[in-house]
Amino acid sequence: MTMVAYNEWVTQRRTGGGCLFLVIVLSVLGIAYHLWERGTSVTPAGVTTSAGTGRYVALGDSYTASPGTGRPVGTPAGCDRSDNNYPNLLAAKLRPAEFVDVSCGGATTEHLTGEQKTRDGTNAPQIDAIDGDTTLVTVGIGGNDVGFAGFANQCATQHQTASPCKTQLTAGGRDQLVERITAAADRLGGILDQIRAKAPEARIVVVGYPTVLPDDDNGCWPVLPVGSGDVAYFRGSLARLNTVLKETAKSHEAGFADMSTASKGRDMCSAANRRWVEGPSPAVPAAPLHPNARGEAGMAEVIEKLLKVA
Repeated sequence: MTMVAYNEWVTQRRTGGGCLFLVIVLSVLGIAYHLWERGTSVTPAGVTTSAGTGRYVALGDSYTASPGTGRPVGTPAGCDRSDNNYPNLLAAKLRPAEFVDVSCGGATTEHLTGEQKTRDGTNAPQIDAIDGDTTLVTVGIGGNDVGFAGFANQCATQHQTASPCKTQLTAGGRDQLVERITAAADRLGGILDQIRAKAPEARIVVVGYPTVLPDDDNGCWPVLPVGSGDVAYFRGSLARLNTVLKETAKSHEAGFADMSTASKGRDMCSAANRRWVEGPSPAVPAAPLHPNARGEAGMAEVIEKLLKVA
């Protein structure tokens, strides 16, 4: 979720305003609570220590930070990290000697190596949290680079079969989303190399995005007022993003946590007691079109299983 759409959602949530339907309809990607107080100490920077070994650092955007699903923790507050996001749940399982979650809502690949201004302060370059003692790094990033939220107003339509966004984004024979996905992957590849240089012994895992849209092109009309053509287009673009993230991880000697497969049938249009991702008007605490607590727990489980296999 871009910072503009993200901040508008935060404002709405704080003031009790109406549904941000058009602003967040397809900000699907974008997009550190759980302190696990048993024997754990916390610093203002969001570093926790326990009786375990190793050092785990979590980088990412709002799909990692998980705004609204639990209690807000970490600084700056504008990053909206929740205490039940997948990094915190994973850290509770792994019990590293040190855990740092620097994920931030609205983050792009540029914010992994550069500062990010939020409504409540500045998040330092996320990569700064990594040092030579780091043994595990998870990276969930890329969705905001593609910029889905920037086209949200054009996607909403009263015609169920329309595809205004696809028409706009593929005009002139070029697909703007494909170009943005490719550029994001190129940047991520260079950042993975930087992470490896800073933490030579660390296990690096690129975290993919869960399934957001259903296989049915009709989606869940009219709850999601997006035409079938655009549903298919954005679903395909999200699949491409995950594929490119996987290929980038492999080419830079990092693991890949496949969240789309694990969340198949748990998209925003699925039953409330199954879905990992909420719709435009969340039924449980979560940001619109972002993972809920069930989704974050599922993502943590996928990464834990990947690490065990390795």
